[in-house]
Amino acid sequence: MQVEREIQRLQRRWVVELEQMRRFHEWLDGKRLARSPCRVVGDSRTGKTIACESYRLKHPPMLITGQAPTVPVISWQSPPESGNREMFEGILNTLRYQLSRGTLSELRSRVYRTMKACQVEMLIIDEAHRLRPKTFYDLQDLLDALQISVVLVGTDRLDAVMRRDEQIYQRVIMSHRYERLTSAQLVETSVIWEKHVLRLPEPSQLGSAKMQKVLGPATSGYIGLLDRILREAGVRSLQRGAKRIEFSILKEVVAECR
Repeated sequence: MQVEREIQRLQRRWVVELEQMRRFHEWLDGKRLARSPCRVVGDSRTGKTIACESYRLKHPPMLITGQAPTVPVISWQSPPESGNREMFEGILNTLRYQLSRGTLSELRSRVYRTMKACQVEMLIIDEAHRLRPKTFYDLQDLLDALQISVVLVGTDRLDAVMRRDEQIYQRVIMSHRYERLTSAQLVETSVIWEKHVLRLPEPSQLGSAKMQKVLGPATSGYIGLLDRILREAGVRSLQRGAKRIEFSILKEVVAECR
């Protein structure tokens, strides 16, 4: 039963605030206070989504009896090819507003009223490169109407989309690059994951040169891949009755990442 509980624990997603995330949150604080629109750009699996979600959780809604809740930060992940309607419905769902049928104009007005009533300071749109080009014009109007910070998060494709319209691009000219881990950061992060996420009975020495020789090429500095590999190796170790991640088990898991 203990092994099953430990495996279930490793199946859950864990958020560890690394230095990179801490600096990013400080940067977002500045944009929220200044009500500045901005972009966050980086490769997939670098941790952008989790960092943004963690920031939202740091600023939870405040409930006051008889009043609309105060929601400082909201986030919405854009599905592929999202238009104005999908974006407005997504924002209302995030604010737990009961949706009813209506025209696009009615939806737009509802979003403005609800965000103003909830005193939203920052709207984070993840996978923003999936938005249809015309949707950015509505975002620009929302910026002007509510004077909030809108954070567009995406891959390099986001920059390519934004640059098609110089006026919109200039509105979100400020940007933050979410980088992959350097070799030194990968060592440090592996040690942190071993201590705070895996928490196996015996040390696996994931920061050692031997283990890093496998993890470095396998992850290419992507924290998302590192997390998946280490948790998979941890689960596999527990299944086999091991008290740590052996080198052979790590190589076995990494061999599947091709």
